[in-house]
Amino acid sequence: MRFIRKYIGDLFIPMRFYLLTGLCGLLFVLAFFVPVIYPFVRIIGWVYFMLICIDYIFMFFLGRSPRVKRMVGDRLSNGDQNRIILRISNRMNFAVHMTIIDELPAQFQVRDFELHKSFAARQELQLGYSVKPTERGVYEFGRVLLYTTSGLGLLSRRFVIDAAQSVSVYPSFMQLRKYQLISHTTLANEHGSKKYRKIGHSMEFEQIKDYVTGDDMRSINWKATARKGMLMVNNYTDEKSQQVFCLVDKGRLMKMPFNGLSLLDYAINSSLVMTNVCLQKQDKIGLITFADKIGSVLPAERKATQRENILQVLYKQQTAFLESDFEMLYLQLRQKIKQRSLLVLYTNFESLNGLHRQLPYLRSIARHHLLLVVFFENTELSRLSHAEAHNLEDVYVKTIADKFVSEKKMIVKELSKYGILSILTSPENLTVNSINKYLELKARQAI
Repeated sequence: MRFIRKYIGDLFIPMRFYLLTGLCGLLFVLAFFVPVIYPFVRIIGWVYFMLICIDYIFMFFLGRSPRVKRMVGDRLSNGDQNRIILRISNRMNFAVHMTIIDELPAQFQVRDFELHKSFAARQELQLGYSVKPTERGVYEFGRVLLYTTSGLGLLSRRFVIDAAQSVSVYPSFMQLRKYQLISHTTLANEHGSKKYRKIGHSMEFEQIKDYVTGDDMRSINWKATARKGMLMVNNYTDEKSQQVFCLVDKGRLMKMPFNGLSLLDYAINSSLVMTNVCLQKQDKIGLITFADKIGSVLPAERKATQRENILQVLYKQQTAFLESDFEMLYLQLRQKIKQRSLLVLYTNFESLNGLHRQLPYLRSIARHHLLLVVFFENTELSRLSHAEAHNLEDVYVKTIADKFVSEKKMIVKELSKYGILSILTSPENLTVNSINKYLELKARQAI
């Protein structure tokens, strides 16, 4: 059985074999009507048969199994192009052509993936391709199948390389690298933000120093002045180590898809980048997830491991299909967050009525914290509202789309009326807009 599997089971017939066999058959049919060419056709037939035997001997008796190593990171970044490398070594003493099939994880739903490459004798090459995961979780890579043909190309031998590998797909950590090197000015200018004057007076004490002309008279430290016998003033610096919490809604409205990712995944990716930016700004960052009940809670910290802790928590989050309970969220915030903090709430409202149901709880939260509500444009409706109408049905569709788009803008005004900050953004611009707003609030010393 093993002999049959090795020498027959891995034998595959390429298209060239069928074409040449069909040509030989036609020559024999022609020789039936023209007997004078039969001896030549017979010689051609025997030569063709000998070439098949030679090709079989080279592929199955003289050929050695190639080596394959798949190089992929321990983690893949959700929603980003991740590079996969196949290192393939041809161990045969003659040139071959390979068709490479890598068994991709089921989440990609790719059934026709293959690579083609020619190898010289004893040559080793690296072949790369990219994959874009759209779901968090564990992805299982399978075997690597190599269909190898010699220069004759009459027969093909399959090599099955056991390369099973499990890889976890985490929230988009590639965005961390993207935004880590971008300065405050670059980020702010990307969408036309501008610097704001600071409001109030920073009260984080730094040191006591000698008074010089121009110092604020209100900062004079009279006790130090009495001890020193000369005017001394308190020196203050910008406040740091302030608390920022990302509140991620996992309710049914966050299941809406956009470019393969759900709104929840966009919110998770943005929360991870926000974590990195806050830590760079020396603020404390925490995380709370919720739906019909409270999910994960991470207290605000500034320690170096906080980013990894938040990454691990975000990796496990899943969308619930129930209505989000904002009353429960308010009660949990009152219980768990005692200090006034910036709360970045990633959620979604599709109608003004939907907002009005939750508005009393949002107002209650805003009385104790600086609340920033981040919700999403429906880009498909925006496209329909700007499309040209060619018939009566298009007019109806455009009118309804305009109504929903205007309701989104009314939500922003309604939140603003009660002093609640908000961002209405498309999913692809979520991260940039959120970071710009945070940096703006920092510049204004609003937190």
